Amino acid sequence: MTHEKLDVLKKYFGYDTFRPQQAEIIDTVMANKDCLVLMPTGGGKSVCFQIPAILKPGLTVVISPLIALMKDQVEALRGNGVNAAFLNSSLSSSEQDQILWQAKLGELKLLYIAPERLFSGSTFEFLKDWNVSLFAIDESHCISSWGHDFRPEYRQLNTLKQRFPDVPVIALTATADRVTRRDILKQLHIEHAETFISSFDRPNLSLSVLPGRKRLQQIQSFINKHENQAGIIYCLSRKGTETVAASLQSAGFKAEYYHAGLAADKRSKVQEKFLKDDIQIIVATIAFGMGIDKSNVRWVIHYNLPSNVESFYQEIGRAGRDGSAADTVLFYSYMDIITRQDMINNSDQSVEQKELLHAKLNRMKQYAEADICRRRILLSYFNEAVEKDCGNCDVCQNPRTRFDATIIAQKALSGIARTDQKVAMGMLIDILRGSRNRNILQFGYDKLPTFGAGHDLRGEEWSEYIGQLLNSGVMDIAYDEAHTFKLNPASWQVLRGERKVDLVKFIPLSERKAREEELAPKEKPKQEIIRDALFERLRILRKQMADALAVPPYVVFTDATLSEMAQKKPVSEAQMKAISGIGEERFRRYGETFIKEIVDFAKENTKPGTRVVKGLTFVETYDLYKEGYSVKVIAEKRNLNAVTIISHLVKLKEDGHDINLKSLIDDRAYQTIIKAAQELQIGKNDPLKPLFEQLNEQFDYGQLRLSLAILEEERERSF
Repeated sequence: MTHEKLDVLKKYFGYDTFRPQQAEIIDTVMANKDCLVLMPTGGGKSVCFQIPAILKPGLTVVISPLIALMKDQVEALRGNGVNAAFLNSSLSSSEQDQILWQAKLGELKLLYIAPERLFSGSTFEFLKDWNVSLFAIDESHCISSWGHDFRPEYRQLNTLKQRFPDVPVIALTATADRVTRRDILKQLHIEHAETFISSFDRPNLSLSVLPGRKRLQQIQSFINKHENQAGIIYCLSRKGTETVAASLQSAGFKAEYYHAGLAADKRSKVQEKFLKDDIQIIVATIAFGMGIDKSNVRWVIHYNLPSNVESFYQEIGRAGRDGSAADTVLFYSYMDIITRQDMINNSDQSVEQKELLHAKLNRMKQYAEADICRRRILLSYFNEAVEKDCGNCDVCQNPRTRFDATIIAQKALSGIARTDQKVAMGMLIDILRGSRNRNILQFGYDKLPTFGAGHDLRGEEWSEYIGQLLNSGVMDIAYDEAHTFKLNPASWQVLRGERKVDLVKFIPLSERKAREEELAPKEKPKQEIIRDALFERLRILRKQMADALAVPPYVVFTDATLSEMAQKKPVSEAQMKAISGIGEERFRRYGETFIKEIVDFAKENTKPGTRVVKGLTFVETYDLYKEGYSVKVIAEKRNLNAVTIISHLVKLKEDGHDINLKSLIDDRAYQTIIKAAQELQIGKNDPLKPLFEQLNEQFDYGQLRLSLAILEEERERSF
């Protein structure tokens, strides 16, 4: 089984080894046992059911919540040479009928279907005639009311085990806490299934939280540093997506907005343009993204605070699915919490559900306000212990500077006390800064002893410090009293000088930008410049091929695969197949075209006497050989000796190229060399000097090496 799994992994997916736990999960499914799989987005969940689907007789039915996911995964599977299809409302009646017949005739290995389509019409009854060998339930947290994305239609899946007790079920999700996991198992009636929990760590994702001021300005600066890279900006409201998209468009960026208020065909077109790299940026509500299999998203920005850690982690997980480095940014301000609290309080949820939502929001708030490693906080939420800081979040890279802010706290708390605890954020800041606006004068707040006591700090500084005071518990907020501030016992301790307050030092945007520029890498080495130029060339070629095939570019090759190509510059079939993510079918479809592009690039960027691409010299020899030139003529044309040319051709043959080695040497010479080699028991990997001397230096080293390679080839063929 181990050998079979690895063969399938390499042949269809182009990888040499499994990621952690994938092999064990596949073995469990192949043993017809149920299981629950928790893996982070981009962690390789799909392989856990796709390889068993290929190995098992019959059909694997994949239940998936969104059309986009089905379409993406089916296109990728077909690109890898696997017979797969999807069944949903985007297809015409005749197209659906054709797929139903393919399933009945056993022509498919995987069929993706939405739960509502599965239980409509006679589809569920058809399953009995389809020789179903496995049910894979993706995004399985949708079945639980404790999950962050509960979908009532998923509840119908609890009948699967009743009707198909002998068919194994694999439930998969990227985000589920302990309560949600138990509920998934209960709802699917697989309580005794083995649960596999992979590390939720995505070390390729950088994590940053930025102050929520001048967000559009910060976003434009960020995107300028990520030229030609695809990214997603999540906004809380539909209007927010439109405003941000319009701002980016006016600044010259290729951006579109996406939300549930758009017509279905408009949403579909925007999503298609993003998947095909026709636009760089999608600005969206959470209505976008679940199940999007686009592997080359290089960054995700949250314009507003998400409602819970599960949603946040799933959304940032859409970046860097190919394993390459990606950036995530969360903007956070005091008003985000107020907005989210209001949304929960004004919802139609039960009291119990509201309490749960408030608790989840509080955990998200703790992440945003952290001054310890952010990855530790995320992973601990999913009950995963972490022994050391990650080094790839803003807190690790720029440790927070704390200072004694007791006097600042006393000024703010005094302002609250002297206004009878009836002011909110804006009014308190105006009092502290000594603003003589209409409201201040109307209430007589300009007569307070604290009026103007904080004129030395800017409004944005006071906003951040007051937010920190709230979070530290030395003051409260009454959400049901127009968000006015209230004092508590800790407040009075601070005012009486009985308690010290430490806060994190405010950093102006200008200072933070200067620090980033100071830490930014300087001019790149020449090899990196060449590598990046080749990556861009391959990226353009990928886009051209993808457009011709009407598929997203990452279906051709992922960014990670292109990056490895640009670094290693493969120029032969063997070298190309050694690149991670290139299996037999992908090489057959695209390999030679990309090799030609790499060779052309190398020739254009190679100075006489230098070698930019390892193996390019072999390709030049091979091109001349294919044109019918003899070894002698090739050597003359390339200004190399014949021994070198023969060594090239032997290596090319070993790499799988079509070369008739026997035609390169006289048969009598071959027989003489082989007879002497057998007497001396010399093989092709042994030193050739004894054989050279045994034959009285009658044949050169090229002829000796060629003869031994032919002998080895004939031996392998005889086996």
